Amino acid sequence: MLLLRGKPVAEQTYVELRQRSAQFIAKHGYAPSLAVVLVGNDPASQSYVASKQKACEDLGFSHVDHYFDEDVSQEELLICIKQLNEDVGVDGILVQLPLPAHIDEGCIIESISAEKDVDGFHPQNVGNLLLGRPGFVSCTPLGILRLMDHYQIDVSGKRVVIVGRSNIVGKPMASLLIQKGRDATITICHSKTHDLASITKEADILIAAIGRPAFITASMVKEGCVVIDVGINRVDDEKRARGYRLVGDVDYEGVSPKCRAITPVPGGVGVMTIASLMCNTMKAAEQRAAKGTR
Repeated sequence: MLLLRGKPVAEQTYVELRQRSAQFIAKHGYAPSLAVVLVGNDPASQSYVASKQKACEDLGFSHVDHYFDEDVSQEELLICIKQLNEDVGVDGILVQLPLPAHIDEGCIIESISAEKDVDGFHPQNVGNLLLGRPGFVSCTPLGILRLMDHYQIDVSGKRVVIVGRSNIVGKPMASLLIQKGRDATITICHSKTHDLASITKEADILIAAIGRPAFITASMVKEGCVVIDVGINRVDDEKRARGYRLVGDVDYEGVSPKCRAITPVPGGVGVMTIASLMCNTMKAAEQRAAKGTR
């Protein structure tokens, strides 16, 4: 069984990005820049933002962070994003999700300039992906693709089952895998899917992205499949000093013996998401410099 660890792939990506960043700075006299907007005090979001900050510093990127209380108004956020859109010193903008219930996430995402949308959520970038045109791709699906490429997981002609239809993972993942040159056969499952196990058991490659701990069990996968576990769930564990442990959407202990390859949680997809964000930020800086918009 092959363990699809994200760390060596991310490290290789960072080696390439450090070189590109150094060349960019030498040529243009400034560093690629990422602006992050964080609302509230959710520990998971704060941890994720801290990881992004660390990655930026490691690569020589500059970063600016905007923190807002949970009760911030939508108008205040829109004003902040407008300022970041107009700031020539900012190459990429990321609004950490989820946002509080009183904020319209769609409205906020659409307010971000498409050329600075390094999360790949803006409708223009989503549309470009569907049409096979250049644009920014959502970071988690892009990271999964890089992970599979590194470990030579071929999807051409394979049946790929994606459990989860979110705009962040499920839908863009499907769009990536059906592109010419990838040529996978895709099935997307969700909460209304009947007899889910009968579908997942047919998967050559199973991608789980539903946010439910250990939901995919051994009886739901076939022998020799490849499993990509996108989930990162906190489960109470009194034996741990922090009071919890991280588990995926897949019952790793039960499923892994049946797999040809599987991602661990943590240590699999998560680190690739950060690496892909850095790739998108570098790309945004290079594109804006080429256009003379900075």
